[in-house]
Order: sequence, then C-alpha cells, then structure tokens
Amino acid sequence: MSNAKNTVLTAAGELFGQKDPSAVDRWVAADYTQHSTLAADGPEALRQLVAGLPEGFGYEGARVIADGDLVALHGTYHGFGPDPLVAFDVFRVDADGKLAEHWDALTPLVKETASGRSQTDGPTEVTSPEETEANRALVAEFAQKVLVGADYSVLTDYISTETYDQHNPEAADGLAGFGAAAAKWAEQGKNLVYKTVHKVIAEGEFVLLQSEGEFGVPVAYYDLFRVQGGKIVEHWDVISPIPAELPHGNGLF
Repeated sequence: MSNAKNTVLTAAGELFGQKDPSAVDRWVAADYTQHSTLAADGPEALRQLVAGLPEGFGYEGARVIADGDLVALHGTYHGFGPDPLVAFDVFRVDADGKLAEHWDALTPLVKETASGRSQTDGPTEVTSPEETEANRALVAEFAQKVLVGADYSVLTDYISTETYDQHNPEAADGLAGFGAAAAKWAEQGKNLVYKTVHKVIAEGEFVLLQSEGEFGVPVAYYDLFRVQGGKIVEHWDVISPIPAELPHGNGLF
C-alpha cells in the first residue's frame, strides 16, 4: 500500500469513522485547503465539522485509488442529511504525510436504478497496476475527444461494445442504455456538456476524471471508469451542481 493511501485511509478512519476531532492535529496540514461545499477552509473548520457529526453518522467505503500524492475515495455517507449520499473524495497528501487539500462531490443514493446496479457496487480491487499509464492515456484521450469534444462517432474506439456496466442511476447497461439516457436528459434540457477536465487520477484498471461543465446547470462531474483489454467496460459517477456560493474562496476545483 502506498504511503499516501495509508495516510488517507488512517486519517479518514479516525476523522469520520471514530469521529475524533483530535485526529486533525495528527493528520491535517496547517495550510489545509478545502474545496468542498460542506466546510470552510483550514484545519479548524474540519475540526468543527468532525465535532458536529451526528450520532448515527457513518461512511461505507467502496474503492480507493492512489495516484502519486492524490488519493480518491468512492463510497457512501450516512448521516450528512436525511438520505445517504454517494461521494467521491479526493485528498492531496503533502511531503510530510499530512492531508493538504481536499475536493469532493456528493449525490443522493438512489435505491432503484435503470441498470439494477447500485451507485457503488462492482469490482473494487486494483488487479493490473502495470496498466496504469496505458489506461490513464486511453481515458484522458476519451475525455478530450468524446466528453469535451462531443465527437460521439469515435465512442466505440474507447468503450466496449460487448460489456459496458453502468452505475449511473438513470442509464441502463451498454452503449444503447447510455444513448437512451442522454436522449432523455436532452429532452429535459440537460445536455451533457464537459468544458474542462481538471484531474485524471489512475491506478491499474481504474481511472477517475474530475471535470467541470453543465448539466442543465453548472456542475462538477466525477466519472470513474474501469478499463479492461484496452476498452472502458464499467462506469460510476457523481454529478453535483456547483453552488453559487461556497464557504471558502478556493473554488470547487
């Protein structure tokens, strides 16, 4: 396990598992930069957030992706609100082994999905670390040509025509399922518009994109892809509206 991954899992376990505000002193850098919609900037705001977590609060982790000093968590929070929230959290770990920066996106848990899959189930373990860079390059190119460039004629160059397991709540499996969902969204005035890809975080067969765009309103897109045999075969996501005001001046990205 990488040092950064170990740091994030230990820190998150103490902060959000044990709900221990003193873990901020052990694991959070003095210049901690916050990009979340849920907390103000700096370690003291994080300490207050942890101290205020309700009795029934919990986190159910699904997968972890470590890429250099960035570590992404995918899972479900219980207790931030009346309904569970599916989330991606990204942490940057500094040279001292402290949490230095945090980004996230959250969306309500949907119990009945178009594919019958949950928003977090499916493979979780990294089994092909040697393929990290090839898979990063594939998904980064897909992001620029298809998502940002909106050239859907090359979709099958990147996404498998045989297996495409979908975890977006409104899309069924396969390219046909994605196409039907996109058409329905367009009718609702919610075209998938990707403007900027801010991060490409990769480990083995998993590649996470953090992007900015529009989905009827300005949104943050977090798209997690699983690559197998040189093609994308599975997709999880969180689409989160960008609020007009944040509790800090750091932006969402």
